[in-house]
Amino acid sequence: MRKLTLALFLAVYICSVAVHSRIRQKRAWIIDSFNIEEENPGPFPYLLGTIELDRKYLVNFRLHGSGVDKEPKEVLKINQRNGQIWVHKKVDYETFQVLQLTFEVTNVSSDKVDTRLGVEVKILDINDHAPVFSPPHYQATVDESTAQGQVVATMMATDGDDSQTPNGTFSFNIISVTPKTDNVEFFFEPTGASITGIFFRGCLDYEKAKTYTIVVEAKDHGDKVQLSSTSTVTMNIIDKNNHLPEITGQTGPGRVKERDSGVEVLRVQVVDKDSPGSQAWKAKYTIHGDKEKYFQIEVDPKTNEGVITVLKAMDYEEQTSRNVSISVANEVPYFSCEITGRPAKRLWDVKTFRSLPSFPKLYPVTIAVEDVNDPPEFVSPVRKVGIMENTKLGTHLCTLEAKDPDKTFASKFHFTKGEDVDNWITVDPETGEVFTTKVLDRESPLLKNSSYSVILYVVDNGEPPMTGTGTLIIQVGDLNDNLPILEVNTLGMCLSDEATMTNITAVDLDLPPYSSPFTYELLGDVKGKWSIDPTRGTTVHLVKENTVYSGVHELRIKVSDNQGLSLTQNLSVTVCDCTSTPNCHLRRSSGAQVGSAAVSIMIFTFLLLLGTVELLILY
Repeated sequence: MRKLTLALFLAVYICSVAVHSRIRQKRAWIIDSFNIEEENPGPFPYLLGTIELDRKYLVNFRLHGSGVDKEPKEVLKINQRNGQIWVHKKVDYETFQVLQLTFEVTNVSSDKVDTRLGVEVKILDINDHAPVFSPPHYQATVDESTAQGQVVATMMATDGDDSQTPNGTFSFNIISVTPKTDNVEFFFEPTGASITGIFFRGCLDYEKAKTYTIVVEAKDHGDKVQLSSTSTVTMNIIDKNNHLPEITGQTGPGRVKERDSGVEVLRVQVVDKDSPGSQAWKAKYTIHGDKEKYFQIEVDPKTNEGVITVLKAMDYEEQTSRNVSISVANEVPYFSCEITGRPAKRLWDVKTFRSLPSFPKLYPVTIAVEDVNDPPEFVSPVRKVGIMENTKLGTHLCTLEAKDPDKTFASKFHFTKGEDVDNWITVDPETGEVFTTKVLDRESPLLKNSSYSVILYVVDNGEPPMTGTGTLIIQVGDLNDNLPILEVNTLGMCLSDEATMTNITAVDLDLPPYSSPFTYELLGDVKGKWSIDPTRGTTVHLVKENTVYSGVHELRIKVSDNQGLSLTQNLSVTVCDCTSTPNCHLRRSSGAQVGSAAVSIMIFTFLLLLGTVELLILY
């Protein structure tokens, strides 16, 4: 309990009244504050203190403000007669740190304010709040390959007490780590008043601990009592590649039949101490010594085995086996961490390694090639022979030759004919002799560039029989066995006062020099009427003189090839007035159609009359 004597204040006040006798001024004074300890359990009410005034007359004491008639209300009350201040209930420091009040003294006789003073009541904080973690529990994930000295988790806590007092300040402490392993040690480094980071020294090892449970305490620095709380950090270690894979063996036949491809021949087993299914465990294989790219190796995702398959067919006659080597690594980079010392300082002494060996360990593999019955082969897969057209049938063209590449299988075989569109040849199955079965014609539409193709087979006596395929190309030489003929034998020309001309062209199925250029010659009475200019060439001009009258003119023309073989042909030329009929040739064709219709009508009429006569005879 405190007593405050206001004699000094009163003296100052009296002097003020004496100086200003006519103007009475009331002065407010701030006196020393009272203190209330928060959450004081009582018993209530208890005396906080007494305010005393030296007066020769009776006075009343009044108290207003926070704690009386303002929040928190009814905490304090004053005895109006003797100035005693009483506390009636608890006050929470975290809600109200100071109660601001006004103390008044009034003259009992006049009820006028004699003195007005400011009073502060300080609420003293007690340690009633423990530090609280936010959030209450932590989950952290860290790679096994993380280097020591790095922060792996950050924690935060707060305290509801006054942060300027020991009650509101706190420290972090690791209570326990489960499991406790010799490869790692966790420690704190504060990063702020209420935030701290968890670090580790040493080497994380997934195989020793997949998860750490760290219990952390936050304890305040209270004078009378120290409060604390705990939080749990669950730290999950992610397995990384700190174990190299090692090939332990192989399964499978290790053999492949020649000419086979896309087949599995071998499986390579591997052991890896990293977590199964993780990228640190998944294998990645490489084949060495396979420049021709005969093989490929892939990973079986379920077993992590290396599956070797054949990409390109091999030939037993070229190689009976194939030697290659296999190396294995992981999908993610390799690392290692080894503790070499544990000095009493922030970090331990460690040796780390973060790359693959320069020369990987090789595992030798031999793939045997099995001999199978290979098909026989024609010595010349494509055989070309020449023969002149019109050669008599039964002519010998060639003798087929074949070989069997097998070393261990039978090599006896026979020949047979495949596709022969026009049945030009026959093949002796034993000797392979090829003969013609008909007279060959170079101008046959089945030839392309004077060549005729036949598909041939050679079949061995293996089990099962194997067949080789070849092609015989018969190149037919040309003879002068075709005569030149006109492309068209009907023409149309117009009447004219001048000589006119039109083109005529001949064709010959033979090749040069048995075809063009041709020689043209008009036969009969054509002098002064018709002529050819020039007389030699593939296409020449037929010249009509102005003396030729309209109508159809039948000309005889002799066409000779370059070797002098000739053919005389008829050429029908229709001459007409083109001012009324633009195309004389069409006019002639139209006339022919009308004539045909007229003949049809005449025949029909004749038959009708014949039927009428027969009816009359019957009657």
